[in-house]
Amino acid sequence: MSALAGKVIFLTGGASGIGKACAAAYIRAGAKVLVMDRDENALQDLEATFGGDSLVTFAGNVTSENDVKEAIEKTVGVFGKIEVIHNNAGIANPSKPLDQTSEEEWDNVFSVNLKSVFWTTKYGIEHLKKTKGCILNTSSMVGEIGQENHAAYVATKGGMSALTKAMALDYAPFGIRVNAVCPAGVWTPMLRKWSAEQPNTAEIEQYLHNIHALGYCPEGDVIADVAVFLISDAARFVTGCIMPVGGGAELGYKR
Repeated sequence: MSALAGKVIFLTGGASGIGKACAAAYIRAGAKVLVMDRDENALQDLEATFGGDSLVTFAGNVTSENDVKEAIEKTVGVFGKIEVIHNNAGIANPSKPLDQTSEEEWDNVFSVNLKSVFWTTKYGIEHLKKTKGCILNTSSMVGEIGQENHAAYVATKGGMSALTKAMALDYAPFGIRVNAVCPAGVWTPMLRKWSAEQPNTAEIEQYLHNIHALGYCPEGDVIADVAVFLISDAARFVTGCIMPVGGGAELGYKR
């Protein structure tokens, strides 16, 4: 039997990057997935690739309470239940120290990366209580060990890891597990955009390979494989875990 046979997953930010890799892996593992994303063109591409009974899409913004509420209602309306909420939506800009970050930039990255979890939990938790489901958050290694010129983003990912632990304790009495997958560098459109914003763009690709002890910066499939495990019954006694998937980057960035 497939690892996720019949599981119903609500996935934010699943039309590109790590989210798209997770959507593909979930579907391959037998799950039914609703992908919420604000990029309608990317959603159409996703439907063209994985269209069928296993995938439904919703064009919306995770910073909008109403959009999240409607997306969760659509998931239940189509599939009858929700067993997994994967909070993956995120943005990486601005690439600046704190004193150079505007209030608007600060509020935006927090709304997308962290407050969105408030909305998905507010409208999804009762469904997870019914199914004794689980929550998976996409955090980042930078939230654990820091990163220069990326203050607001780092703060949101540190918050995501801490929030994961708090949620794990709050929802354990209901049989709900809460974990986070914690990548270092992963080649996604978002990382490539960040790389292009750096003053030493020509050197950044090699740097991103070198920070991983295993010697290379991976694609999103390596994160997706771990995500499948964390939401599967194989991880049924794992909660509050901030799972590093960084090729050894968590041991200290190499130079």
